[in-house]
Amino acid sequence: MAKDRQGLHFTELVWESTEQNMAIPPRSSAEAVIPKPPDGPGKKKTSQYDTVQLQLWDMEETQEPVTTTESQFVQRARELADHKEPAALFVPFKSYWPTYGHMTGAQSRWYFFWRDEVRQGRYPKTDLSYIFLHIYELINGVGWDEPQDGCRQLGLLWEAYRDKYKRLDQYLSGWIADFSFVHKLDIPLSEIVIRTRGLAGDLAELELVRCLSAAPEQLSIEVLSVMSDYDISKSKFYTGEGKTAAEKYIPQVVALIDTYVARKHGSNLITMFPPGPPVVRERYLFRSAVYDISLYGYSVLIPVVRISKSPPLRSLITRLFRLTENKLRALMGYRGRLKDVKVDADMEDLVTRFLQREFRKAEQEEKGPAVVIDQRKLEQLKNDSEVVRSLLTVEEALEKDDETDWDNEAVDEDEPGSAAFAAGPRSEEPAVRESNEEQLDLIVEEPAVQGQADSPLPIIDGEADSWTLFASELSLLQRDVLLALAEDDGLLKVNRLAAGGGTMAELLFDEINELAMDSLGDLVIDGEELTEECISMLHYIKR
Repeated sequence: MAKDRQGLHFTELVWESTEQNMAIPPRSSAEAVIPKPPDGPGKKKTSQYDTVQLQLWDMEETQEPVTTTESQFVQRARELADHKEPAALFVPFKSYWPTYGHMTGAQSRWYFFWRDEVRQGRYPKTDLSYIFLHIYELINGVGWDEPQDGCRQLGLLWEAYRDKYKRLDQYLSGWIADFSFVHKLDIPLSEIVIRTRGLAGDLAELELVRCLSAAPEQLSIEVLSVMSDYDISKSKFYTGEGKTAAEKYIPQVVALIDTYVARKHGSNLITMFPPGPPVVRERYLFRSAVYDISLYGYSVLIPVVRISKSPPLRSLITRLFRLTENKLRALMGYRGRLKDVKVDADMEDLVTRFLQREFRKAEQEEKGPAVVIDQRKLEQLKNDSEVVRSLLTVEEALEKDDETDWDNEAVDEDEPGSAAFAAGPRSEEPAVRESNEEQLDLIVEEPAVQGQADSPLPIIDGEADSWTLFASELSLLQRDVLLALAEDDGLLKVNRLAAGGGTMAELLFDEINELAMDSLGDLVIDGEELTEECISMLHYIKR
């Protein structure tokens, strides 16, 4: 095709051949495809260059080992893994990707001294480049025998220096997550989720699945916020005086409801509201670090379950956020409530009682231990005081008799009424008083519930009356719980009773112990078992 002033012109090319009806050679015959010219005196000799090219083409390729800067660093790190230096002076060191070759002799001496200090749990002040160099060693497998120990060392470095060097939050959070994925470590990712960047959403999903599956007590508000449609960070209560309480109690309330649902329905939240199938995500390992990819590869594939996308579970978590905030507002005297918070009545009652109990405990801890009088020990002290008083009275009477008859009568030191015998208690009087003071100290004990120091304990004559009063204050459910604990498989029966009553065994135990402290001055349930004294007094409860 050509172009001139008058326009475009097309040229047609026709390929012709005088050879006809030629057979197509098979593909396996390479020689048939290229016709060979006849041998003759005019044949041109093939050059040596062409022969060499043909030989190279037919030879098998041999892969030469590739040496990278990262692999050289790892090799050198292994050689220096146990190297130590005596006490050295700190020398500043700044390098973007620090390695051993970037340090001077003085810097190397400080680094190996500092590293030995760190390995022994001491963290002297140092430059960030030294810290990164040690981190590179750890993520490349140098400085530990078990992956769990390597992860522990990374966490300790992070905690020791993150206040001074904020950049550690940016890098170490992701690197520790990568370390856990590479070595298949089951570690909490809550702290990483709080500070990490980039794939924080995926890490939050992984942490949610782990906690709701096996460890609901390890939930955090940062992780749970992924599942909530209510943005608590915009709440005036949260940004003001309620931040600490909300971060503490909202995860506890979710864990409480998870346990409650499991006991009542036989399945926890994640099994009751199953999420969709996992989505496989590729995560690039140890970005921006000096890392040898020949160790663990360039990336890992992580199956991520989008649990936060489950509509019913998301709705429940959102309502629990709002419900807990409302209860905390009421307990802390904050004006105003969130509207349209709808949950089941039994769940709301459970959350209310739980938060009231926790707030009472927290207030009691702030006030310190109050004084509670143990009536039994007080009676014992009175009896001991009467004995001492009678001994002192006898001593005074004997002294008067001795003043009149001392010169006329012989003294028999072995007689109980003699002056020598009466002098015994006088010499021991300070010891007796010390003993009484020690017993007085024994009757001052810490209370189990708030409010005992404000109201005096009722004075009841006799242990039987105390137990009768205690039994009369028990509800029918609380009485059944005490009787069930005394039987075989008692805890299993108690859990059934608690589920039937819309509560939890732990809350029932606390309520019963509160009544026992008021009536008896002591606990009747220790952990999940009845005390020996309570077992011997069950006949009062059966009435």
